[in-house]
Amino acid sequence: MPKRCLVVTVSGLAGSGTTTLCRNLASYYGFKHVYAGMIFREMAKEMGMSLQEFQEYAEMHPEIDREVDRRQVEAAKECNVVIEGRLAGWMVKDADLKVWLDAPIMERAKRVARREGISVEEAFVRIAEREKGNKKRYLNLYGIDIDDKSIYDLIINTAKWSPEGVFAIVKAAIDHLCSDGDAGQGCEEDES
Repeated sequence: MPKRCLVVTVSGLAGSGTTTLCRNLASYYGFKHVYAGMIFREMAKEMGMSLQEFQEYAEMHPEIDREVDRRQVEAAKECNVVIEGRLAGWMVKDADLKVWLDAPIMERAKRVARREGISVEEAFVRIAEREKGNKKRYLNLYGIDIDDKSIYDLIINTAKWSPEGVFAIVKAAIDHLCSDGDAGQGCEEDES
């Protein structure tokens, strides 16, 4: 584990594997895992609402999205944290490594269908509708075009690798950031 303070963002669309990757990174490196869903649940609890009530409330109150994003940015001030969220790479401007995970929509629909116990067709429709709505919301709230991947350091098509393979790719990127090579200036290896 590097001694240096690292902040990694992992973004991607539904079914791309962001949560799996973040859990693996948190487990391996001892990173704190911060994700929008966790923050959203905390806020629902703070307001004394069920998750469903809070989701309905959030749809009518764009300040909820802004607060979730603000809390992600705040969490990025900690050391050794992996921040998961569709906009994490945009919100955490100074992250050491920004990762975008993707896969073809049918592959993502199959994963979501397995995870949620629904048909692939239903998963496909849900994903397509959600992504269309989110794209519009991100543009209206922040002026962010979610299709613009130019801010990411690493883009991985997770349909080509297993979760272990995706982890190995990102691990290699993180380890390179903290190598003694000329690209990892200032990083020190942990002696413990």
